[in-house]
Parts: sequence; C-alpha cells; structure tokens
Amino acid sequence: MLICFLGLSVHLKAECRDKLSLLIKQYIMSLLKDNMEESYGSDWPTEQKVKRREMVVPKARYIFVHEIPNECSYKTERERTYTSCIEDKDHMVGFVYYRFTLEEEIPILYVYELQLEPRVQVKGLGKFLMQLIELIAQKNRMGVVILIFQKTMNFYLNKLRYVISAVSPSRVDPLIGVEKCYEILCKTFGHEAKAILEAEVAYGTYLGVLVPTSMLLRSQVNDRVALAIKLHIAAIINGSYFVPNSSSVHQS
Repeated sequence: MLICFLGLSVHLKAECRDKLSLLIKQYIMSLLKDNMEESYGSDWPTEQKVKRREMVVPKARYIFVHEIPNECSYKTERERTYTSCIEDKDHMVGFVYYRFTLEEEIPILYVYELQLEPRVQVKGLGKFLMQLIELIAQKNRMGVVILIFQKTMNFYLNKLRYVISAVSPSRVDPLIGVEKCYEILCKTFGHEAKAILEAEVAYGTYLGVLVPTSMLLRSQVNDRVALAIKLHIAAIINGSYFVPNSSSVHQS
C-alpha cells in the first residue's frame, strides 16, 4: 500500500513476529528508546526489558512504515522496484505493534505500540495508522480497540475520539490514577464492549471489601481476576488505595 502525506510517500507492510529479522528487531528497540526513554526516566531499563520480551510473543503483529525515497516515488509503476526501495531498514520510519486477544469474552485488538520517527510526525500518518487499525479490528469482528497512552498525549482523545476506559487507573481509583503517567483508552464497536469498558465505574463487595466492579465483569471469577482482587484488597489494607465512601457508590 503506497500512501502520500504532505510530501511524504510511504509504503505499509504487515508482518508477524516470526518474520522479524535481527535488523528489524534492533530498529524497533532503537526507535522505542529514542521516543520513550525520557518519558519513563529511571524506569526505562526495566520497561525496555519488558518491551523486548513483548516484541516476539507468538501473537505479535506489526505494520511497518517504509519511506519511499523520491527517486523511487517519481518512477512509473512499471519502473518502480519496491524491493530496492523499501526492504532496507534505513528507510523504515515507524511501526504499529498490535495483538488480537480475548478478555472476559470480549474480542479485543490491543495496540501495544505506535511509534514514528520525529521527522514524519505531525503529517497525518499517525491518525491514518490508527484508522487502519480500527478498520482491521472491525473486519475481524473485534469488540474494541484498547491502547495505553501517556497523559501528555491528547492526540487520541482530541483527534481520534477515544475515551478513557472504565479500567483505566484514573477511573478505577482517582487517587492512584493521579500518580500514574498513563491512561487506558478504548474505542468500542459493540454494545457489550461499550457497556463494560465505557461504563461509569461502580463498586461492589468481594470478601467484605469494596472493589471496582470492572474486576467482577462476570458471575464467574477466574483465577486472574481473583488474584487482581486480592492484590487490590491487600493495597487497601496497606493504606495505598482510596476506597469511596459506601454511601456514594453502587452496591452490587
């Protein structure tokens, strides 16, 4: 797919994790470091290790953005040889990393990374890539697109009309949310996903303690959710969580 943005010609290429060459993996980590190290500060070394592991999980899917040099973009379709123009990693200018997953019976497209080199930002490319992701989600009958973003980046809220999810830290616990530098955003495509992920946060009781009902989405509490609830309760006991007054919240 060849696309032009404000004088920038790019080619998009989809790949799975088993097709990633060593050079591509090095490029991914290099761009992540350039774009994210300052935001994470002293936490970056730990986060870098996490991202390196995530990069090659079996479900990882990528869309790579390759810049088409002028000498290639001005050639006719017959004369153009994409192999010589786009396979060199030096012409790669960004990527999207996403996965298909299923959580609480809701099919989710989870965007792990959208990274572009600074020189190709603010050209409409990021918006186009997210619209492409949404199209992929709908074509594959996903109920929602979910992503994590830094609070300083209002691009997703203002231009793409994503909303802060009910499972985002600031919605689950306002006090804890203030301390976090990120939010969890979503755009839903079905009534069930919307009812769960965009709903006002309500609280219910579990083992006699108020917990967000986002932890109790179904009547059956699986091991993962049960563990999350136990950790939540432990945080309350340790005094690190704020629990709303029972008179001001919904009791289930």
